[in-house]
Amino acid sequence: MTADQVRRPCRVALAGFGTVGQSVARLLQQAPADVDLVAVLNRRVAGKRVDWLDGRVRWTESIDELLTDADVFVELIGGRDPAETWMRQALDRGISVVTANKQAIAHEGPALLAAAAARGCQLRFEGSVAGGVPVIRAIESGLASDTLTEVAGILNGTCNYILTRMEQDGAGFGTALKEAQALGFAEADPSQDIDGIDARAKLAILALVAFGIQAPAAAIPARSIACVTPLDFQYAHRLHCTIRQVAMATCAGALSMSVGPALVPATSPLARVQGSENLVTVKGRFGGETSFGGRGAGGDPTAVAVVSDVLAIARGARPPATGPYRCVDHVSTAFATPSYVRFTVVDRPGIIAALASVFASHDINIDAILQEPGFPADRRRVVVSLDAAPSEVLDVALAEVAALDFHVLPPFAMPVLTPCPEHAPASRQACPAEAPASRGAAAGTEVTVA
Repeated sequence: MTADQVRRPCRVALAGFGTVGQSVARLLQQAPADVDLVAVLNRRVAGKRVDWLDGRVRWTESIDELLTDADVFVELIGGRDPAETWMRQALDRGISVVTANKQAIAHEGPALLAAAAARGCQLRFEGSVAGGVPVIRAIESGLASDTLTEVAGILNGTCNYILTRMEQDGAGFGTALKEAQALGFAEADPSQDIDGIDARAKLAILALVAFGIQAPAAAIPARSIACVTPLDFQYAHRLHCTIRQVAMATCAGALSMSVGPALVPATSPLARVQGSENLVTVKGRFGGETSFGGRGAGGDPTAVAVVSDVLAIARGARPPATGPYRCVDHVSTAFATPSYVRFTVVDRPGIIAALASVFASHDINIDAILQEPGFPADRRRVVVSLDAAPSEVLDVALAEVAALDFHVLPPFAMPVLTPCPEHAPASRQACPAEAPASRGAAAGTEVTVA
């Protein structure tokens, strides 16, 4: 900042006055005297004016007017267009930018960072991942000396709310989704959340920060949570696990990334994340595993991250040096994990033998077969847990299994995440050996295959 900027408050211009934007404005009004909200931009701005905001604040629908005399531009309109254009306009004028726009950063983060560096200003985006959890700053600064090899997390509060409701109360997916929408956790069109699109953009940002690799968000495989049922939670509990939407990236040579529902051990930090909370776990070659958790959804938590970025700029803090970034066009899905596969079949002799034959032909070993009683013969549910196998091999095997003629519904598979050594019991690799008292084994049959 210039000497003149040091002597006077940092002038903040805000674009977007929705849920997060209003929370940011309230926090800025309560912030120390070194920041000053001077202008707000929004469509149909006359209908957005509020009497609780300082009367000196200018209201406008013009980006040029908004940026006049601004030191920091806060972009909260979301989406890529015109947000990316406006951010570039601000940076080209030497105005620092703070944003919570996950799509813009996932797709254009390195280019925007380069534009900021070229003009001697800053681009900060803490609010773009995990709401109020300061994971980006922690990775860039607190873990800067480590070599990070894995980032995994629960990055979407909507999905986590739905899944925890299904687990705790046995609600069906549709019921839990409607509740999330009624509470404001889910949009009228929830596809971005439940299909993993939101989480994979956030995962792309974490890979950028943790590994220095820009991966196209659209190339990250994403699977929906819509196929998860309360019955899956019953089976997961028998394996001493629960189910969460997990975003994961590993960097050990090749970059592997995925987003989707997964079984996580009950002892994992991921299993303890409830409601709309978020959690990010980072593994380093030297520091081991570190977790960051907290409120990941809603206006106030995200506003805390945004205003903290504004205050850092106002107080002259410089972000850590970043880049150059390595760009990749392809993302590997070559995870080798144990798997959970649910089948819905018309019961008849030889089904288990047929499944075992296909899996054996691909060198995939069956760990256990589980079946809850009480289902009609024309819709029997059978769950098979499989030992670790490369995901591409499992996909081929499942395609062959799906072609067999006894299925009522397509097979549904989820990876089973292996706990870290400090969490893993000696007796079982995929899941902890002891479940919490409230998750005892349900009635039913379990056949262990030698």
